[in-house]
Amino acid sequence: MAETPPSVLARETLKLLAARRMVPTPENFQTLYHEVSGQAPATAAAFPQTQLAQIHSVLPGQTAAQKRLLEQFKSAVAAQSWAMLQNTLVGYANLGLKTVEVAAANAGPEARAQSLPATLAEQIARLVENTLPALGEDDTRILQMARELAQHLRQPQVSATALEPLLNNFAYRLSFATEDQAGVRAALAQLLQLVFENIALLSPDDQWMQGQAQALQQASTPPLSLRRLNEVQQRLKDVIGKQAEARDRELQAQAQMKELLALFIDRLSKMDASSSAHHAQLEQCAARIGHATQLHEITPLLEEVMSAVRAMALQSKVAAGELHDLRERTDATHVQIVQLRQALKDASTQARHDPLTGTLNRKGMEEALSREVARARRNDAPLCVALLDLDNFKALNDRLGHATGDAALKHLVDTTRTVMRPQDQLARYGGEEFVIVMPDTQVAEAVQAMQRLQRELTTRYFLANRERVLITFSAGVAQMQAHEDSSGALERADRAMYLAKQSGKNRVLAA
Repeated sequence: MAETPPSVLARETLKLLAARRMVPTPENFQTLYHEVSGQAPATAAAFPQTQLAQIHSVLPGQTAAQKRLLEQFKSAVAAQSWAMLQNTLVGYANLGLKTVEVAAANAGPEARAQSLPATLAEQIARLVENTLPALGEDDTRILQMARELAQHLRQPQVSATALEPLLNNFAYRLSFATEDQAGVRAALAQLLQLVFENIALLSPDDQWMQGQAQALQQASTPPLSLRRLNEVQQRLKDVIGKQAEARDRELQAQAQMKELLALFIDRLSKMDASSSAHHAQLEQCAARIGHATQLHEITPLLEEVMSAVRAMALQSKVAAGELHDLRERTDATHVQIVQLRQALKDASTQARHDPLTGTLNRKGMEEALSREVARARRNDAPLCVALLDLDNFKALNDRLGHATGDAALKHLVDTTRTVMRPQDQLARYGGEEFVIVMPDTQVAEAVQAMQRLQRELTTRYFLANRERVLITFSAGVAQMQAHEDSSGALERADRAMYLAKQSGKNRVLAA
């Protein structure tokens, strides 16, 4: 088999340098040259002047740039300067890259298939960059790899062959980083749970602290999502405001109670002092009467006794009236404190949620819709709302009772939550009507989701006193339109729901 000429080996080495995007140092060139030729690296000479002279004789020198680099290569070999030789190889590598790019641009369909489309490369680059905020700033190596990968993807004519090892290395490093972040989130959630549990244990009789601890425990229960944390944040702000207001009123009522008790005790002490003074006065009058020998001596003493008795009676009547008033005010204050404590307890759990079903109430739904509408417009994403109403709910209440009707509503909510996605939100609109907010959903997909819920209800019978009751609903679905507010979409969904009722019930219609 004929030996490959050195000129061919040199050209193949330069192409390989360009394809692998390696720094064209003499060491890299020599390594790849031996790889291409299949020869073992030479170790006899410290500077391979003879081999480099042979390479110089076969290097191209047709263009002005090639001629200049050829002279520079010759000078580097004569001076045995690795630095000059490195600069020369860098120049040849740059010429080689330009040649490769031109060749790729002029290549046929098969050759161009090895290059990624520019739109796909840009999407991958954005995907890489979007993963970084979730990883933090601790791992500097993965940040550097991501920047290099994004820079490579944004070059013209991205080679799929050259991209594959870069993606493999980044994915390998990313797997460790994501595991670390998942461990950090899990440990943080456990730590928060322990802190909140201890807050509740330290204040078992404080309803305000109990409500706060319960809300915080719910907030830190996995799975966590940004949407859920935003909802909890809004709820906590409302709860904290109501609790602070009720707390201040309770403290004021307690201060008023203390003031009343202090006044009560002071009045009792004054009554005791007054009674003691009158008692001493009467004893003195009795002693003086005992020593009297004439009637005219007794008459003024009797008048003094009568005056003291009248004063005692008047003071007793006034004191009794004051004490009665104090008692009424004390009872009213006590009732107010009890009511405030109950309001404080209710504020911890019912700020934005329906107390019967645990779903969002009207206020919670309006805030959730406001956030989702803003998010949909910001991201130019679809948003759907579904309004469903239980069929024949009044007849169910009349036949089986309101308690059974409440249980049927809870059954519907439990079943709905098994079908809903994590990002969907359920709210009680009023009575037996519910609203489901479905972000990133087209109207056809929303209709299919409601129909899946109807099928799920047919497989889950509601039991009422051992009687199987089939629960159905009619629903209307509306997709938010441009420049439409949430109330407009709800009105359209309500009209579609009414048509579904008129069409025979147990139907889903799009607005």
